[in-house]
This record gives sequence, C-alpha cells and structure tokens, in this order.
Amino acid sequence: MFKVLRLTAFALLPLLLSWPASAQNYPNRTVKLIVPFGAGGPADVYARVLAQHLSEETKQSFVVEDRPGAGSIIGSDAVAKSAPDGYTLLVMSNTHTTNESLLPNKPFQLMRDFVPVAPINYSDLLIVVHPSVPAKTVKEFIDLAKKDPGKFNYASSGPGTPYHMAGELFKAMSGTNIVHVPHKASGDMRNSVLSGNVQMMFDAITVMSQLAKEGKVRALATSGAKRNPLTPDLPTVGETVPGYASTIWIGVMAPKGTPKEIVTFLNTSINKVLNKPAVKEAWLKQGAIPLVMTPEEFDAYLKKDIEKWAEVVKVSGAKVQ
Repeated sequence: MFKVLRLTAFALLPLLLSWPASAQNYPNRTVKLIVPFGAGGPADVYARVLAQHLSEETKQSFVVEDRPGAGSIIGSDAVAKSAPDGYTLLVMSNTHTTNESLLPNKPFQLMRDFVPVAPINYSDLLIVVHPSVPAKTVKEFIDLAKKDPGKFNYASSGPGTPYHMAGELFKAMSGTNIVHVPHKASGDMRNSVLSGNVQMMFDAITVMSQLAKEGKVRALATSGAKRNPLTPDLPTVGETVPGYASTIWIGVMAPKGTPKEIVTFLNTSINKVLNKPAVKEAWLKQGAIPLVMTPEEFDAYLKKDIEKWAEVVKVSGAKVQ
C-alpha cells in the first residue's frame, strides 16, 4: 500500500511542479480591477460590489481603479500591457465587443490580448429625454426627429459604448437622423442631458430609473426584448420599433498568458459571489441580472457578441466621429 502511495505521489510531482508558484498561493497581495469607464456607471458600481465580496472571500484586497477615456481604450490598453499574473484585471462590457469592429485599429485585440474570466451581469437600458423635449412616447420622439432631421442630439460615454450603439441601432431602425454627441465618461453624458445641453440618451436602467422617478429626465421606454419588472408600465422600444433590443452587460477579463489556475480560481470566486441570495436580490431590485458562466462559456459568449455588433455596425453605418 505504501508503495502505491509513493508511486502516486511521484506521478503527481510533475503536475505540481508545472503549476506556477505564483498560482499556488494566489492571491497574496492586492488585486486591481481596472474599470475603463467613468465613476458612477454600471461597470464602476458593480465592480465595487464585486471587489468588496471578493476581498471577503479571499482575505485579500480587491480594489477598483477607474481609468476612463477614448471609449474604454485607455484603461483597457493599460491592462493588456500588464503582467499576466492575475493582479491586474479588466472590468469590461459590450463596449469592448463592439469596438472590435468599430475601432479595428486600436492598440489591442480583445480575443488576442485578453483571456475571459467571468461575466458579471446584464441590464436593460432606458431611453430618456430632457423634460423640455415635447415627447412622452417613443413614437412622438420619432415624429419630432423626422420632422426636423439633425435637430436632436443624443449623448453617449464614447464610441462603441452600449449607449452609443443603442442610439445608432435606434437611428437605423427608426429611420431618424439624430446627432451623436460622445463624452469622455458616463457622468459627463448624464450631466449633458440633465442640463438640457443634449436632448436624449440611452442609459442603464440601474442608474437612470431613479432620475426618471425624480422627474429630472423623462423615460420613454426600455430597451430589452420584453418589459422590465422594474418599470412594468413603461413600454419597450420594440413595441414601437419592431425587433429593436439592446442591453448592457459587464464582465471580467485578464491579460493573455494569465495562468489557467488563476483564471479558474477567479471564475469560481466570482460565480460564488453572483450566486449569493443577497446579491441576487439587491441587483434584481436595481434591474441587473447576474450572469454565471465558466471561462469557456464566456469565451463563446464574447465571440458571439463580437459577431452580433459587427453586423450592427455594418447595418447602422456607425462611425467614430
């Protein structure tokens, strides 16, 4: 029996030696979650929730660092150039899958320079207008936009963001000419609409629903395929523009070359957070639905989303201004 145990130990030795030392005791220092978007947006908000829970789960600090700019390119490129050791992670969204076709000359490629770790959640968007806009429904807004082509503007937090592409898809499917006004960050985008400098925008329901309730903006519709439980009396855009649907989702990726053991550890830890009843309940009240996948499933999800938005970019004629 002892001989068998010794043989088994020797058989496992090469496997143990092949596991990088850095992966065996990961994490043993602070892990940075880089958010390439502005403070206060869904990626920033949910990254902080995730960081808090991961810190509790692993007994190591997970901290969030916002690095907005250039439609997520600045912060994302910084992560792509980071050491693949699991201590610098990217909190990304469908901005990144869109930019694969919208910004083909960016300094990195998503599926070449990163590895999928795990998705976090998804949520619908709200189409909202400044109260000065005399439209209470999507149809009324479309009629106004068609009456004066180019008169109305819509805000986004930069090229390729879900807010930008939701607007481009809306323009293409509704036959309207609405001018895109990109901003550096989501907070800037919201301030432009709240002040009336820009008339319309698509924004995450998790952020915008409260502002709509306070009357600071007027919500016209949600962007999902069906009515959102958070705003059951609000129609979908698709009820006026058949076939329209657009959402925002966020996830985590790591620099290419990150050890598989670390990716697996992070995926398991993140999914454990997402499956907590308290997290599910809190997010559901905000309009966010957790997304639980393996790294392999997330990889397939990303590739499919890249194809989807490449088609939208082609059909809508969206361009970076």
